[in-house]
Amino acid sequence: MDDLAAFIRGLPKAELHLHIEGSLEPEQMFEFARRNGVALPFANVEEVRAAYAFSNLQDFLDIYYQGAQVLLKEADFHDLAMAYFRRVAADGARHVEIFFDPQTHTDRGVRFATVAKGLFSAMDEAEQTLGITSKLILCFLRHLSEEAAFETLEQARPWLDRIAGVGLDSSEVGHPPSKFARVFAAARKLGLKVVAHAGEEGPPAYVYEALDLLEVDRIDHGNHSLEDDALTERLVREGMTLTVCPLSNLKLCVVDDLAAHPLKRMLDLGLRATVNSDDPAYFGGYLAQNWIETARALSLTHAELVTLAKNSFTGSFLAPDEIARHLADIDDYTAN
Repeated sequence: MDDLAAFIRGLPKAELHLHIEGSLEPEQMFEFARRNGVALPFANVEEVRAAYAFSNLQDFLDIYYQGAQVLLKEADFHDLAMAYFRRVAADGARHVEIFFDPQTHTDRGVRFATVAKGLFSAMDEAEQTLGITSKLILCFLRHLSEEAAFETLEQARPWLDRIAGVGLDSSEVGHPPSKFARVFAAARKLGLKVVAHAGEEGPPAYVYEALDLLEVDRIDHGNHSLEDDALTERLVREGMTLTVCPLSNLKLCVVDDLAAHPLKRMLDLGLRATVNSDDPAYFGGYLAQNWIETARALSLTHAELVTLAKNSFTGSFLAPDEIARHLADIDDYTAN
């Protein structure tokens, strides 16, 4: 391991943009399929990996939802999450905020409680055995109706003491944030934090809608915000966190080359950008790999890496005293 990789792996950090279903590795897909008696359209792990050669968000989503078919039991969700926690612990993460897509499962007849209990048990185990704290964010699938989102929010009511917020993911283009304004208002009234994918493949107008209509606490992705100077200035002024996912952007052709990724420009402009892995099993790298490859491609300095680490905590939904403790840990690490 070279000096840059070692520095990054040791740097205390948080991950704020991770879809737990997107951490389903091909080997796990086959393991869960065998134990649940699910037939897969792939002969082996190599065929699954070959199918990951997609070039846009929709192609990815097609195989993403196909892979999720093997997740049926509480143990599946627990094991999936624990495998992720072990990987991210090795990457130097101290805290993670995980997205999950209940509609992907309830629409297949899997009970909301099955999904929730499996994830909660893994979160508890990860904190006890790995020292990683976590929060759970329920995402609505934007290609479905707002009525379906309301139904999902209702299903979540018994578990709201363990759910930190709601988000909005899936196919962005053609499904603006405004489509979900009422359900997000309902979620805010329940005391939930709100985030939304905006500006990944969608235009700056979608980021404006997320800010003004959904009243989000964070923007997930946000790349296309930079096309609008007034929007960029507003995001800086309001201290809005962007959960940026470099390898995801490269894999889905949001950028053609990692060296052309806007992350460094975001930092130069004063945006509160963070680095995250999105759907790491599909996009070629977990948290540290995103940091390492992006740092090399953009020639990020140690100071910029420290800024990214601090942003990951100040942009989290942790309590102020917990954030302060993590920031102190970063200072201690960089002082040694």
